[in-house]
Amino acid sequence: MMSDKGSHQEPPLPPDLDWLEQLSEEDDGDLVAAADYGQKRSNDETARMFKLRRNLDQLDSFHRQKEHGVLKTREELKLCSENVKSLEEQRDTLEEEIDQQKAADNSVAVFRLRTQHKHLCQKLQSEEELEGRINTELKQLKRELNEVEVELSRFSSLRQELQEEELLFQDLKVQKAATRLRQEREATQNLQLKIQQHKDKQVTMKKKEERECQKKIEEHQANCKITAKYLKETIKRLHQEEAEKEEQNRQLQEKRIQAVESLKSNIAATQESFRIKQSRAKANAQEKEQQQKQLRESLEFQGINSFRHMHQQKQLETIKQKQEEFEERQKSKKVIVEKIIQKEQLVKSRTRQQAKLPNISSTDKLSSLGRVGDWNYLEPRPPPATEERATAQLRETCGLSSSSSASSDDEDPEETMRQEVDHLSLADSLAQPECSGLWDEKYKKLLNEKTALVQTEVKQEEAAMTSGKLNVPAKQVHGKKWKGPSFISKPEVILFKDFEVGKMYKKKFVLTNTSYIKNHCKLVGVSAQLKDCISINYKPPGSLSVGMSCDMQAVFQPMINEDLEGDLHFSSAAGPFSVPVRCAIKKCELEVDSQLVDFGSHVVGQTISRTITLSNKGALATLFSLDTTTWPSPESHHVQMPSPVSAHTCQETSSQNTTCGSQKSSGEIRTKQERQKLCEAAQQEKPGEVSEGSAVGPEALPEACVSTDAELKLDEDTSDISLGNVREGEIGTFESIKLEVVFAPTVPGEAKLDFHIKFSNQSSKPIPIHVRGTAVSIPVWVVRPTVDLKICMFDRLYQDTVAVHSRASTALKVTFDVCPEMRKHMKLLPKTGFIQAQSSFNAQLKFLPRLSLSKDATKYFDSDTGVLEVPMTVQVAGQVQPVHFTVQAVVTCTDLQFEPTEVDFGYCSVFHSVRSRVRLSNLSLLPQEFGFLGVPEFIEVQPNDGFGTLLPQETLDLDLIFSANEAREYNFQLTCKTEINRDFLLSCRAVGVRPPLELSHSLIQFRATALCGNSQAIIYLTNPQANRNQSKQPVTPVVKDVTTPEGPRLFSFTLPKDSDISITPSVGRLLPGQRCKVQVTFRPRMLEQEITEEAQRVVQRAKVLREKELAMKRLSEQETKKEIPVEPVKGKKSPASLKHSKMPDEPKKDQQSESPYPVDIQPGSEQYEQARASLLGSVTQRWSDFIVPCFISDGDPPDDDRQAPPTWSAFNTLYLKLQCPAVKPSLLVISSNGHSIIDFHQVAVGQRVFKKFTVQNISNEPLDLRTSLLDIHGPISLLNALRCIGPGGKHTLLFAFSPDQEKTYCETLDICDHRMSLEVTLRGEGVVPDVTSSHPGGLFDFGCVLEKESTSQVVKLQNNSAVEVGFRALLSSLSPPRPQSAAEIVDVMLGDYTDSEVRPIVGTQNYSGRSVFSAGPVKGSIAPGQSQDITVTFQPDHQSVKYSDKLTIQLMNKSEVCVMDLTGAASSHNMYLHGGDVLNVPFEPLLLPLIPSQAQPTDSEGRSEPRITVLVTLRARCSGGAITPAVRELQVGCIRSSKKSGEFYLDNVASLQQQGFSMEPSKGTVEAGHTRTIRVTWSPHSGHKPYEVVQTCVPLTVKGDEKHVYRVTLMASVSHTAD
Repeated sequence: MMSDKGSHQEPPLPPDLDWLEQLSEEDDGDLVAAADYGQKRSNDETARMFKLRRNLDQLDSFHRQKEHGVLKTREELKLCSENVKSLEEQRDTLEEEIDQQKAADNSVAVFRLRTQHKHLCQKLQSEEELEGRINTELKQLKRELNEVEVELSRFSSLRQELQEEELLFQDLKVQKAATRLRQEREATQNLQLKIQQHKDKQVTMKKKEERECQKKIEEHQANCKITAKYLKETIKRLHQEEAEKEEQNRQLQEKRIQAVESLKSNIAATQESFRIKQSRAKANAQEKEQQQKQLRESLEFQGINSFRHMHQQKQLETIKQKQEEFEERQKSKKVIVEKIIQKEQLVKSRTRQQAKLPNISSTDKLSSLGRVGDWNYLEPRPPPATEERATAQLRETCGLSSSSSASSDDEDPEETMRQEVDHLSLADSLAQPECSGLWDEKYKKLLNEKTALVQTEVKQEEAAMTSGKLNVPAKQVHGKKWKGPSFISKPEVILFKDFEVGKMYKKKFVLTNTSYIKNHCKLVGVSAQLKDCISINYKPPGSLSVGMSCDMQAVFQPMINEDLEGDLHFSSAAGPFSVPVRCAIKKCELEVDSQLVDFGSHVVGQTISRTITLSNKGALATLFSLDTTTWPSPESHHVQMPSPVSAHTCQETSSQNTTCGSQKSSGEIRTKQERQKLCEAAQQEKPGEVSEGSAVGPEALPEACVSTDAELKLDEDTSDISLGNVREGEIGTFESIKLEVVFAPTVPGEAKLDFHIKFSNQSSKPIPIHVRGTAVSIPVWVVRPTVDLKICMFDRLYQDTVAVHSRASTALKVTFDVCPEMRKHMKLLPKTGFIQAQSSFNAQLKFLPRLSLSKDATKYFDSDTGVLEVPMTVQVAGQVQPVHFTVQAVVTCTDLQFEPTEVDFGYCSVFHSVRSRVRLSNLSLLPQEFGFLGVPEFIEVQPNDGFGTLLPQETLDLDLIFSANEAREYNFQLTCKTEINRDFLLSCRAVGVRPPLELSHSLIQFRATALCGNSQAIIYLTNPQANRNQSKQPVTPVVKDVTTPEGPRLFSFTLPKDSDISITPSVGRLLPGQRCKVQVTFRPRMLEQEITEEAQRVVQRAKVLREKELAMKRLSEQETKKEIPVEPVKGKKSPASLKHSKMPDEPKKDQQSESPYPVDIQPGSEQYEQARASLLGSVTQRWSDFIVPCFISDGDPPDDDRQAPPTWSAFNTLYLKLQCPAVKPSLLVISSNGHSIIDFHQVAVGQRVFKKFTVQNISNEPLDLRTSLLDIHGPISLLNALRCIGPGGKHTLLFAFSPDQEKTYCETLDICDHRMSLEVTLRGEGVVPDVTSSHPGGLFDFGCVLEKESTSQVVKLQNNSAVEVGFRALLSSLSPPRPQSAAEIVDVMLGDYTDSEVRPIVGTQNYSGRSVFSAGPVKGSIAPGQSQDITVTFQPDHQSVKYSDKLTIQLMNKSEVCVMDLTGAASSHNMYLHGGDVLNVPFEPLLLPLIPSQAQPTDSEGRSEPRITVLVTLRARCSGGAITPAVRELQVGCIRSSKKSGEFYLDNVASLQQQGFSMEPSKGTVEAGHTRTIRVTWSPHSGHKPYEVVQTCVPLTVKGDEKHVYRVTLMASVSHTAD
């Protein structure tokens, strides 16, 4: 029954599935709460859903893990079963073989087989055991898997509900997303609507701006017309002035010519006199030299040293000359003194005269006191006119005295003082007027009375203020008696705490009227000690009612770091009152929580610690230090200070021998200044010792100081009471620091330690601390509590002695105990001994560290640092506490370590050497000597050929240089041997290969190349033919697989980044047996970073120089102000107050004058080019090495895929080493911002552009320049020749660019000298100009105008090209005539001139000689994309219809834009008639007609009417018997400028119709500027004869401003088609 009951119970879950029970409990509650899904989901429900999903996922993951474990275990079990079966088969096989060998009586084989059988059985047994374990594990895993499946089945319903909740949650998310999308769309629509409204608003605003702009343009045009009118008058006036100036200049020039001629004559005369003087001086010098020579010979003859004698004579002459100069200066001084005395007398006389004048200082004081809030010592005011005049005269006097003193000796203080007194007296005399002026005596009396009254009141107020009594006498108002000040301040005291010098502090305070009446307050002044640093900002409040207040602001700007106290003095109707002001600097407020530390009684060997809290409650940080020197008792307050000499001597002695103060910890650092301060404080606080030393004498002071320091150090070392690690440091504002005191008694008895805390702040007194403790002793102790064995090595024996002392009166038994971990490595002999009374005992310590020390004694040995600390115990019989001591040692190894441990040189060419760097480290703490022995010949070890010494923990870099002798594999080892005969091996391997290509030179050494120059070298790259010996060389399998015997090769040179090297060609292809020429160019240049740094240094130096100049200027101004004394006037500011009032303004000026520091120097800027030129001028020689690899391909790409990239082999790489020295250049480009590229940019074809290029010689010798040749057929040319340039000289080269085709040009020009070659790049682009005209060309008719009037029309030119284009407007009448042949002239003169189309190019001209047609501007240029208007004007001066000309608009490259035939006619009246046949030649003479015209017919009234003959020829066509009527047209016009219309009519129209003619219309009117066409038609009658000419005449009358009659002759005939 129990078994059945237990089977129905659920098995307990494993520990890692306990969370399933919690989950099931949570699920029961959650299922009840989640019954209604229709309601809105809360955050808790959503969190529960996610938590449930996470837990179910974890359960599924756990189920998968269990399934995976079962499957894996089954696989292992299956594998194990197969192994067992195979082993059983092998066992059966071995048993059969054993039976066979037994049968064969082969005992050896039987023994061997039995051994195999035994091993096989053991193996089989282990496999069977493993199979059993795996089977058990599989059962356990299956049971756990079943449990997990049961748990999964329990949560199946929960999983289904969770899926439903997730679906519901997803639906809710979709709904939210749809809602959010709808809201976003609505917001987008609203935004688009706003944008559209904004656009509409912008369009409206733009239209409004356009209207306003159009209005402004119209106004501007009207203003231009008005301006043009006045401009003409101005130009006319300027012309007149220029003519007058020219006349004056001409007269001035004549005067100058006369002066120059007189000057020439004077110069000639002066030269003649100068030449005479020179010859005379030369003769005197020769004579003097001859005399000196004779004197020297005579002295030598007498036996006297001639050189010494002559030197003495010269010195005597020099002294005599200086004495004469001194006498002259004394004379000049006497003259100056006499002048000064005269001035003093003059000043005294003026002072006597002015004594009678009234003193106006009182009036000044009255005016100053009458102003409220005006502080003379805070706000500067300009001096009055009298002071200015006095100051000016004083400056003149000072200038005179300074000039005179400059000529005199500097060492004359009495005269300087005398001059200063004169200055003061002169200033006093000039401060008062010399005459009384128009002063009224009554006004003087009244003024003096007012002044005396005001002075009395002011003195009373000052007395009240200085007395300091704020209480005023009690006053009674409305029956109430009031006592106390009339105003109270809030706050009562204006306090500026913790201020810093140089900063400004502001504090607001309120004054309240506490009296019983209306009152007012007025600021009277500030205390004297606060005048220079306190100012008050306020508005005068006026009268204040009772209880009312006014705001004021106190501004404090401290100048000195001292505490200040004072008052602000006010006056009121009730009496004066004041407000106290207190200004406190930053201070230290230091204290400790306890000054006495008592440890009590403790046994020797214990360690107890206490802490002291040091607090700073002030706003000033300070440095502190703990000093254990002798400190007087707290009862004694008097401290005797040592003399300065003794303190100084003691300080020097102590600083030489030892440092006064406590010991330093390892992490503390004390500066030298702090040590000196602490030592001085210690010496001051030891009065007894120092006073004794001073009494003995200065010789005993150093010994006393040294002995004191030694005692301090000894006491601190042997004392049981010590200080913690914090001995000194900095305590900040409002901080606290914990100080530790440790009591570790080692000697029985009472221990005391008196120390004090010192501070670097002089105002903070040291704080004394007293520490007390008592120690109880033990009888036996070890002399050396720590036995230090220093540095030891493994497997070496070290010995030492341990001494034990006893103070007991009987013998004691001692036992030395070594910890079990160290018994293999350390021994103490003997282990047991007896120590006699009052004696000692020595034991022998033996230490032999073995390599297993790190495993045996992990507790005591640190394998990382090698430090061994072993506690040892000495047991004493009868003593409870054992004696402890420690054995210390540092155990180190003697290993050397290579990094890396194996060197692979890779593939090494036989043409090059490969270097690999290896780091050799000494892991020992002792130095070791090493050396590489047996090094092969193909490898080299450096430095020192592989020998040297390694210091402890030192790492040395070794270079292994491998040079392959032949193409093969290399495997070898290098042996490094140490001084203790230990060997360390380094494995190396390499593969020697022979590249398929060869370089003619692997090293290129360029010549010294100047910066901005270039040097070139030529090498050859060869692909040699495959030889027969190559196949016989031993090649590695790798090389055989990659390298082909012969074939084409691709190569590529890879240049270093940012190098000055270029290689041409850098890539290419070589066939077998082919050689390629390679050009290597070295172009040194300056680095951008160097130029930028130099530019910043230049700017910084300029900034410092400006600051120095400003400082010198300010200093000179201050000295000038000091030298000019100004008499203080009552009521005015003193010079000191003026100086203080101007001090705040000076830093502002300095700040404004400072130039900003350039954060970024842009290339091409002025500072950049200056720095570049400076570096080029001061550059020194520099050396750079480059190694350029040349990669070689394994061959061409495969035939089936030629686009595939070629394969490259690393071991086929060639290396080219370049040595590139760079030196200072001799030529420097100073134009084009230092660039050697001249860019002409785009230039129109046919134009010519010039550019200048300037170079400078920056070397110390002249240079002969030469250049390379440019293309003689190219567009770029050098226009000037080169010349020799001296040091520092410049030369400008002029280049011209004139393209003739539309393409880009680029050429290189080398400017060479014997040192360098400067490469200049010239480039430009030719562009064909594209210019269009608004007129297409051809006929350009101006119509008919009145004579002596003009009309204009505009032709617009548009430049559609990208360059500026020049143009010219050419008129044929103004151009040179084209030569014509005689035949052409006859054809024009006698040809068919009756044809109206035949016209000459240049027709009738004006009688005045001016051209009929004009165009402007005649020439100019059009910018890209711009247009140009050309105005063509027609201006005839007489009547004619034959005006014509030809206008050609031509570009600078001779191409024509358009050609226009200009025609026009002129009439003397506003009405004209055009049409009909030509009756004369197309030319008109320029001479006026001399023959008078024939008499004109007169009308009925006797007036003659001008008649003009017009011939109209009509020809009718007859074809096939049908006649086509002939039609002609006449034009009647009215000129526009007449502004009135005209009319015309025909007479005898009926007679015309009889002959078949008709003219329509027969009459009409013509408006101004218009024309009317009269159509003439002739239809022959039926009986008309062929070739019969019909002729008739009809008058045509036109009426305008005058009446004209045209006699129109009509001639008609019929012509056949054959004609």
